[in-house]
Amino acid sequence: MASRSWMLLALALCPCVANAELPAERQAELRHMLAHDCGSCHGLRLTGGLGPALTATTLAGKGSLELAAIIRHGLPGTPMPPWKALLNDEEARWLADFMKSESGDGSRAP
Repeated sequence: MASRSWMLLALALCPCVANAELPAERQAELRHMLAHDCGSCHGLRLTGGLGPALTATTLAGKGSLELAAIIRHGLPGTPMPPWKALLNDEEARWLADFMKSESGDGSRAP
């Protein structure tokens, strides 16, 4: 619980570019990463597997900043690894927003 609070505090203090739009090419790369890399643990349709489901319905109660922190820093003591070596804050936030905006019916295009 303390590490989660630390991550949220760090996000509150860091400058984030929430409204900046990523280039279309990078968005496509992130959608591919979500489908293939995240899908290897969270299920190919992101409806759950080793990790929990990442559908709009299951993520509805979580904030985008909280999800971005989990994506970047992982969850210590769980199989969720940190992705900060591959994703910056803006990209992690984009992924969080993307997952929360999807229909959650497993029909995401890669």
